[in-house]
Amino acid sequence: MADFDEIYEEGEDEEWVLEEQLLKYSRDPVIVRGSSHVTVFGLSNKFESEFPSSLTVKVAPEEFKASINRVNSCLKKNLPVNVRWLLCGCLCCCCTLGCSMWPVICLSKRTRRSIEKLLERENNRLYHKLCLHWRLSKRKCEMNNMMEYVILIEFLPKTPIFRPD
Repeated sequence: MADFDEIYEEGEDEEWVLEEQLLKYSRDPVIVRGSSHVTVFGLSNKFESEFPSSLTVKVAPEEFKASINRVNSCLKKNLPVNVRWLLCGCLCCCCTLGCSMWPVICLSKRTRRSIEKLLERENNRLYHKLCLHWRLSKRKCEMNNMMEYVILIEFLPKTPIFRPD
């Protein structure tokens, strides 16, 4: 026997199917990896500024390079301080029972947050209008089992403005 006092919404299933169709046709994200040999807690001190061929229709190469240069300048400003604190922390680690590593961890987290804020500003300024979303993501390295931070450029699905009923 059916429950007559239950309320069913008709629009939920239709919206879910529409989202599934949009996600099914979205392309794979573009991954921009670090291009230097200095890495502190998975964060490289420089990202590749080579323009990926899968973005040719979406964004101008000049805009891509300008965004990557902004991220690289933020890393160039913050990472040398992190490396100095890492060396100091490693030298004093035995004496302080590991507590000398806390400044490095906090500085690394601050650098990561500043890059995430920078990417969010870039998204709001330009890339969301082009149906792209840049974010910092942790991925497994190709060559070994270590983790690294990469810039992930995702293609946002276009939402239809008019939906026929």
